[in-house]
Amino acid sequence: MTAQATHSSAFQGGFANPVFDGQSVFRQVMNALARPGMKTAFDGLTEPPSPLIATVGSIAATLFDHDTKIWLDPVLSRNEAVAGWLTFHTSAPMTRQTLDADFAVLADGTAMPSLESFAQGTQEYPDRSTTLIIQIEALEGGRDLRLTGPGIKDFQTIAPQGLPEHFLEQWAGNRSRFPRGVDIILAAGEGIIGLPRTVKIEIGS
Repeated sequence: MTAQATHSSAFQGGFANPVFDGQSVFRQVMNALARPGMKTAFDGLTEPPSPLIATVGSIAATLFDHDTKIWLDPVLSRNEAVAGWLTFHTSAPMTRQTLDADFAVLADGTAMPSLESFAQGTQEYPDRSTTLIIQIEALEGGRDLRLTGPGIKDFQTIAPQGLPEHFLEQWAGNRSRFPRGVDIILAAGEGIIGLPRTVKIEIGS
């Protein structure tokens, strides 16, 4: 892709109705985090350049702004079209340091860094942590995982495809640091699943 084409593509693919669409996506994201394990789909999606998927583009266009620092995984950070699109549509500054990131976007969930390598917040300000937005293959069809905790009646079962093999171990460590720790949004073409740090995740029976 030429520099001119990359620059041109950055201006395209945003929300058709930024205020209405952004408010709708914001409500959906908050609802997903308040009700862990519930699959949520979006209307009025963006059209970002590949390999960034539309679901993640919509979240970025809603939550990112000039006050939020963004870390991109190697797949995305090497892609000039993706970086240009995010800069134009969100004005968010990029950082190469995971500990500085308000949001981290991962195109390949199987290559997820250690959760402890991201900002954990503090006991006084636990909200000063990184929220990870992880693209996965699909929200269904993988190994059954059992979720319990706040926002879940009894339990919730999910079966995402594309998580790293060490995810459950990483998540157990993340949860043990409460109220510190990261929150995660799993994203696929069909929607998202929210995993706040309060939720307990085990292998399903």
